[in-house]
Amino acid sequence: MVRAVPLWLRVAAYMFVALTAMLLLAPLVVVVGVSFSESQFIAFPPTGFSLIWYKTALTSDAYLSAFWLSLKLALAVTVSATVIGGAAAIALSRRSLPFSMQMETLFLSPLVLPTIIYAIGMLMLWSSTFGAVSFLALWVSHTVICLPYVVRTTLAVLSKSDPFLEQAARTMGANRPQRLFHVVLPQCRPGLIAGGFFAFNISFDEAVLSLFLRNPQTTTLPVQIYGQLEFSPDPTVAAVSSIMIAITIILIAVIDRILGLQRFASS
Repeated sequence: MVRAVPLWLRVAAYMFVALTAMLLLAPLVVVVGVSFSESQFIAFPPTGFSLIWYKTALTSDAYLSAFWLSLKLALAVTVSATVIGGAAAIALSRRSLPFSMQMETLFLSPLVLPTIIYAIGMLMLWSSTFGAVSFLALWVSHTVICLPYVVRTTLAVLSKSDPFLEQAARTMGANRPQRLFHVVLPQCRPGLIAGGFFAFNISFDEAVLSLFLRNPQTTTLPVQIYGQLEFSPDPTVAAVSSIMIAITIILIAVIDRILGLQRFASS
């Protein structure tokens, strides 16, 4: 017989969850609050209410160029990471490749490698091999750190899929491309969407790699924010950060509409 959970333990669990939620959400509340302040300096609680910092952010050439670069980079990384990671996950799920377990570990290794170590190594490798860093260097390096998320989510989905569907399609006369596009990829879709979502957000928010691999023409939005905080902090930074929060919320809403959050989380 299962014993009832003691009241003190349930109360402690609720308090722990509430404290965790507060610690996660409180910084966001501060950022959003500061973005509506009338003050010329970053201060909380905000004084007054004004949209001037959003106007400043949306009319700033520095922020707009950094935003469009980050968006272009994140979209390119999403496509490359989804294609490469999805193909790798499909191959690894079949366990037909030699050293498949070791290859899976290799694809997931960026998760445990400190980003700053990888950034320094990538900078040294790219500079000695290809010369000056460029948008291509950012694209390649961001794709590498985003691959584990696509591989992991797609493998998780494929582990729950029916392996006999592809065999049935083969028995019915479907060739390899037909099996791939009509059987395998529909099974992978939740994992690919989840992995693509993670890849976009990680690339869009990545600051360490972008800081090491930037040049004057490739300043991303996180790097621009860090630079503004270092030299002349003002509530414009909070406004830009609030816009980034809004973009993330919109993406989650789109994922919920297309896939459903419960199914997305389970992938």
